[in-house]
This record gives sequence, C-alpha cells and structure tokens, in this order.
Amino acid sequence: MLDRDGFRPNVGIVLLNQRNQVFWGKRIRTHSWQFPQGGIDRGETPEQAMFRELHEEVGLQPEHVSIVARTRDWLRYEVPDRFVRRDARGHYKGQKQIWFLLQLVGHDWDLNLRATDHPEFDAWRWNDYWVPLDAVVEFKRGVYEMALTELARYLPRHESRNRYLRHGGNRTRDADSGFDRLQPNHMELPPGASFEPDPGTNAPTHHD
Repeated sequence: MLDRDGFRPNVGIVLLNQRNQVFWGKRIRTHSWQFPQGGIDRGETPEQAMFRELHEEVGLQPEHVSIVARTRDWLRYEVPDRFVRRDARGHYKGQKQIWFLLQLVGHDWDLNLRATDHPEFDAWRWNDYWVPLDAVVEFKRGVYEMALTELARYLPRHESRNRYLRHGGNRTRDADSGFDRLQPNHMELPPGASFEPDPGTNAPTHHD
C-alpha cells in the first residue's frame, strides 16, 4: 500500500527499559541493526499496526508496555534503489513513518524474537538513547534523528538519568541539566537467538 508519492505507511518503535535505554535489534542474517518497524496494513490505525509489529518482531503484548508518546506527523525517508526489490523500482520511493515511544513495564525475558515463523531479528541489546544515530544505515539516519529528537522531551524521569545530552553539531539536547550519560549495556539474548549471522550474508532488502 503506497501513497500517491510512492511512500509506504509505516510505524517505528522506540522501546525503553527502566534506565531509558532503547531496544536495538539486529536484522536476521545481516550485520544491520535498527529499531523495530513495519508497514501499516489497509484498515489499520498506526497504533494497531504498532502493537501488531511489536508482537511480531519482539514478542511483546500490549500489557508489557505503556505508550509514552508518538510523533505528531509523518517522517519520511527514501530507500536507495539497491535496497529495493527489482519489481518495486520505479514506483516505490521509501517509507513514511509514525514513531511511538514505549516504556517496557514487563521484563527482559518477555522479549521473544521467535514469536512468529518469520523473525525480523536474531539478536538484540539495550543501548544509550542516542547511540542508534551512529550505527543505523545512513539513509535512515535523518528520520532516526528527527524521531529521537521529537520524542526525547517525553523521556520518563529516573532520578539523575532523566535527560540525555547528544554532543556535537545540532544534536545537543537539554544541556541545562546535568546527568550521567548511560553506557551501552551488555548484550542480551532471547530464546533461539544468536549474535553471529549466518554465512553468506547478502545486503538486506529493506521492504518493511
């Protein structure tokens, strides 16, 4: 389902733990890491699509999370031709996304990358809020920065770690408040996941 400009409606998910670190997933059989995201089906609202994708990609149910905020408007990125299926080239341009900020109210062990027969991720970790900007594939970076910047004002306050500072360029946020910048946490593995991609990995095809 594409709009008149060739963009597919999509949702993105920023999932927080109790230390305001974000869930970061490794796409299956690749070296590519990203936030959970997926297309909005015909007849779905963005919120309905978000909960469906949350279960399909990370195994969580609505009772495991609370919605903290969402972006006001669509955020768009174009997908380079080399990442687009050949039969979609010429009319598919990219994604337009509504981003949701969620708080995990369940536990790490509630996460399950094998909740469906078609998993999107094969490993995951908790990262400092701004780390994904340095690691995501380049063509998604602008949307990630817009989404994280808009949602950062809604981050839950947890003692002295309630605000985040992004050093350098125009990424500095809330510089008027001191805090400890969180370091990336150790790797976490849900059931059935591994950190090493399968041999013979090809470049990912970004269709969700």
